[in-house]
Amino acid sequence: MPNETRRGFLGLMGAGLAFAVTPAHAALTPDQAGALVQKSMDEVYAVINSGQPEPQMLKGFEAIFARYADVNIIARSALGPAARQVSASEFAAYKQAFQGYIGRKYGKRFREFVGSKIEVTGARPVKSFIAVSTVAHLKGRSPMEMEWHVSDKSGKSLYFNIIIEGINMLASERAEIGAMLARRKGDIAALTADLQQAG
Repeated sequence: MPNETRRGFLGLMGAGLAFAVTPAHAALTPDQAGALVQKSMDEVYAVINSGQPEPQMLKGFEAIFARYADVNIIARSALGPAARQVSASEFAAYKQAFQGYIGRKYGKRFREFVGSKIEVTGARPVKSFIAVSTVAHLKGRSPMEMEWHVSDKSGKSLYFNIIIEGINMLASERAEIGAMLARRKGDIAALTADLQQAG
């Protein structure tokens, strides 16, 4: 499968990873993280196979991303060092635009995954997060192994990264956003405006 298609799958799945509230005194376990990934994929596939028009599907994927991914961490990581220099209001506007950009960018590829399925094959603690291994079975294509990174550092079990066959979502978006920011000579407001139209 071409890398661009795999990146699309990565983003689409990443955008849909669900989380549940975890009490502060209870550490996230591998079993819980694995169950969250499986549950979230059920939700994603419900949207994929719903037959809704594309605009409604894209809104659905953005809503899933907004509710269940650690948007703050992902958006801040994608912005890189510049995130330390922006005001709270500038970052809030950028984060909102980034959220919509991710939903549109990856959600548009949903038709490629109609009829596919994903299964959790394992979960293990890695430093400060749980790595959940999954295999995606795509119609007419070879299976793809993916690794989800889930943490409860913020008080909830949140998705913050996924790696699929060597493609790291955080690294990919950091490179993409970095290039966009460079074209705007470091102007965060201009980057935010671009993101509102991108994807």
